[in-house]
Amino acid sequence: MFSEALEKLKILAESPGNDQLVYLLDYGTALQMNGQFSESNQILLKADKLVDINDYHSVSNIVSATLGSEDQIQYKGESYEKFLINTMLAVNYLMLGQQDEAIVEARRINEKILKMKLDGRAPYELSPFANYLSAMLWEADQKWDDAYIDYEQAYKLDPGNPFIEKDLIRSARKAKRQEVYEKWKKEFSSVSEDPKWYDRNSGELVVIAQQGWGPEKRTRPETHRFPMLRPQFSRTQSGKVFINDEEKAQTSLVYNVESMAMRTLEADYGALVARRIGGVVAKAVAADQIRQKNQLLGELAWIAMNIADRADLRQWSTLPQTFQLSRTLLPAGTYRLRIQGIDSYGTPTADILSEQTIKISAGKKTFVNWRSVR
Repeated sequence: MFSEALEKLKILAESPGNDQLVYLLDYGTALQMNGQFSESNQILLKADKLVDINDYHSVSNIVSATLGSEDQIQYKGESYEKFLINTMLAVNYLMLGQQDEAIVEARRINEKILKMKLDGRAPYELSPFANYLSAMLWEADQKWDDAYIDYEQAYKLDPGNPFIEKDLIRSARKAKRQEVYEKWKKEFSSVSEDPKWYDRNSGELVVIAQQGWGPEKRTRPETHRFPMLRPQFSRTQSGKVFINDEEKAQTSLVYNVESMAMRTLEADYGALVARRIGGVVAKAVAADQIRQKNQLLGELAWIAMNIADRADLRQWSTLPQTFQLSRTLLPAGTYRLRIQGIDSYGTPTADILSEQTIKISAGKKTFVNWRSVR
């Protein structure tokens, strides 16, 4: 069934049209979910280029949208979708073992957000997940100072990250930043240093869990012209990580896509309202011109244009609700890994990562991607 869905998405994604970007994004995510990380990257890179192309619209399409609806023009992607493309690309590169490329994509996330701010857009929040990803990658490459800098920036953006206190202490010591090491030790006095942090014979398993489904676009109840995002229920809330049949960790929230997307769309709401007000004025002028020649036709035209002026509900529908992580230090060796999804009560769900063999190398990080869908 999943292969059939992939084939249908492929046909849609390869077909030029106003909705092509949406299908590329969903197809790229579906390929990632199927473990086809290289193919997913090819599609997501194409989507990233199409985002730039779609910032230009033909005059006829703009007129159609002004007198009709937003969904009559090429879909450009919501602001949050644009920088989540790079998040998904980074995850793919991690799964392919291409850490340098993953760092580049992690950097591009906040570069895009900063560009939006410089262009006078709403004050979007920088992504702490971008800094946290790059920090882990610098650490994997044993570039301790770079790792510390990004961990510190991630902490500034999201001090609630469940791993960050340990990360700051560990990376400060490894970077030989004695003063800040002592500072964090004092500030996070409840954190006990683990000798395995500094054991050169240990490696680390990092599970990236993409949990649930992102929010769904719906028409605002107060007006049919504008969209809003509503949360979708997901039974699976996190995952238990088993190594050789022994429970070793549970995934924890590091980035809430749902809340970020909802905040960002609301930040864009003012600009959307201003654009649609211009559309309402244009409709009134067009209807009045018809009305001067034929009263009835003018009234009908006004009604028809306003009925057609509906919210654009197109969206990247396969995004996860959250990104979660688990981090487990292990001696170098080969292990059996299994992940069991659990609900908010700790009860097992139908989301499972079937047992697979993983290799842990000394001083390295092994990344595993897992997506829950229930």
